[in-house]
Amino acid sequence: MRLPRAIRLNSLAFRLIAAAAVWTVLALVAGGIILSNAFRTSVEGDFDSELQSSMDALVASAGYDASGAIQLEPRYLSARFQRAYSGDYWQIVPVGGGKPIISHSLLDRTIRFSDSETGKDGMIWGHAEGPDRQHLRVLARRIEFPITATAQPDDNRAYMFTVASDMNEVDQRIAEFNGTLVWSFVILGLGLVAAVFIQVRVGLQPLRKVTDALARIRAGQARRLEGSFPAEIEPLASELNSLIEHSAEVVGRARSYVSNLAHFLKTPLTVLANEATADTGPLGEVVSRQVKSMRRQVDHYLARARAAGALDVLGNRTLVAPVLEDLARVLRQIHAERALAIDVNCPSALAFRGERQDLEEMAGNLVDNACKWSHGHVRVTAENSGPNICLSVEDDGPGLTPDERGQVGERGERLDESVPGSGLGLAIVRDIAKLYAGTLILDGSPMGGLRARLTLPAIVETRH
Repeated sequence: MRLPRAIRLNSLAFRLIAAAAVWTVLALVAGGIILSNAFRTSVEGDFDSELQSSMDALVASAGYDASGAIQLEPRYLSARFQRAYSGDYWQIVPVGGGKPIISHSLLDRTIRFSDSETGKDGMIWGHAEGPDRQHLRVLARRIEFPITATAQPDDNRAYMFTVASDMNEVDQRIAEFNGTLVWSFVILGLGLVAAVFIQVRVGLQPLRKVTDALARIRAGQARRLEGSFPAEIEPLASELNSLIEHSAEVVGRARSYVSNLAHFLKTPLTVLANEATADTGPLGEVVSRQVKSMRRQVDHYLARARAAGALDVLGNRTLVAPVLEDLARVLRQIHAERALAIDVNCPSALAFRGERQDLEEMAGNLVDNACKWSHGHVRVTAENSGPNICLSVEDDGPGLTPDERGQVGERGERLDESVPGSGLGLAIVRDIAKLYAGTLILDGSPMGGLRARLTLPAIVETRH
């Protein structure tokens, strides 16, 4: 099972998830504030309704005599007003001065507004500090009783009726609701962010399929984007496939032009070489030498052009073992009179990330060079070294000194003209290897001769 790739800060997935998370947090905070205020308003409204009922009961229990004095009927009042500091209180204060009448729950204390506002019907709402440092909600109302003991009309006595109740229970209910709301919204927010994360990962899966398909093409495991894609991605996949096909077509035409140019140049050079051979004078010798140099340079740069063109084609993949086996079989036949032993050791799954023709060019030059100088034994070994192929070609010939190893293969320079060849083999190998970001190193072999170690990009076989 493949683990999900880490989300980078500059990725599309991170932007989508971050934007969704920010909007989710803002929406939940706004919704939480609205719900909290709505709950607070509802609870406080119910509390004020109960306080209004207490005020109605207090007014209903109050009677008056002929002088307008208050006479209370306790049976109309709640028993909570009888318990000291119970949180429910009432008091009746004569307007204009006089001794107040208070509930048993107040003992010897009175209620004083800390803030107040006049509501409908002339009732006064506000808050006060209770006898036990309680936070009280207070309701006050002016009530007038007629005085019938005198004959004067409209002779009344006014009282300020006040009821108060502790808001501790209300505050607790609001705090509990807010706590539940916070934890609920935190869990909901995390769930929404997780859902967005899953949605983004699933929604962007087709793009990851395109990335994987391009990686397979780059690694040489496919020649085009394969599979079905959503309607939004299908045009992109079609355009990429068209681009890959167009690139392959352009490179193919360029390589055809290179091949045609090679054939065109070889004929004039052959004619010049034949004419120079027929002329035994100094001019013929100069022309013959220059024609050979031109042939080497043409072969050299045509080989580089073919390799550079191959690099522009995506999806190149070549198994190494068949190429080495074919080369060994051909070279055994070419050197049949010498009875050379050419040993090849290569894993069957080892693959080169490039064209077969370029691998044949490089390996062929190295193995052919070893065969020319070998006394009878050539060993070819290819193995995987991380992301690279390490191809080693050894022989039991005379080998080269360190100074000679630095000179051989540079600009077609030859150290020994007695052996057939153009002298460009190692130079071509170096140039083509550089195009693939590879290297060629020459050193001594345990077999006694030269060992050429070629490093090239490999394709690591993956299982799905």
